[in-house]
Parts: sequence; structure tokens; C-alpha cells
Amino acid sequence: MSFRGLSRPNAPSGMGVADHSKTTFMELKQKKVHRYVIFKVDEKKREVVVEKTGGPAESYDDFAASLPENDCRYAVFDFDFVTSENCQKSKIFFIAWSPSTSRIRAKMLYATTKDRFY
Repeated sequence: MSFRGLSRPNAPSGMGVADHSKTTFMELKQKKVHRYVIFKVDEKKREVVVEKTGGPAESYDDFAASLPENDCRYAVFDFDFVTSENCQKSKIFFIAWSPSTSRIRAKMLYATTKDRFY
């Protein structure tokens, strides 16, 4: 995953990605400082910002409990696993969280801003 267009606003939504969001993602990816990062759209700043990070010892259940019940978010989760050849691996998943109970406006905003992420 990378950030497309750096800080430029996305044409459909007008949202950019905060520098801190990019830095935090790179910390997860390269330094393994975080297990997960949850991003939210800050409509006042018109950019995607970090809402919460989870430490390396946190689990998927901790991550899932951190997602809001009635609002949209983006998240990345660093999943560690062992292959059948007993090799330690890691995969980073991008999650576009959009519960059915969230506002239609929020769903549309997150759907159009998602293009900022690969």
C-alpha cells in the first residue's frame, strides 16, 4: 500500500492525506512499531488523519474493538503468521470499514477518498 498523489486533494472528495498518516503507516510497514493504524477523514482539515494506533502486542480482537460501531474508517492491520514450512511471515491488510449503520454521506465520502490509498 502506498499513498497516491501525496498530499494533493483527491478530485472527487477534495481530501488529501496528512503527512503524519504517511509517516505512521511507514512506521507500521518498515519498523513494526504498530500492529494496526486506524485513519479517519477530518472534514474540517479536509484530509485523512490518524485516529488510533495499536502496539505490536495488540491482537486482531483489540483492533476490531477499536473500530466505531456507526461510523466509517480506514485501517491497516499487520497480520503475522507461520507458513506450513514453519516460516514467519507478515501481511499488511487495508480495510475500508463502512458499517451499514453509518450515515450515507460518510459512506460516500469514504468511498471516494479511498482512492488515495493503493
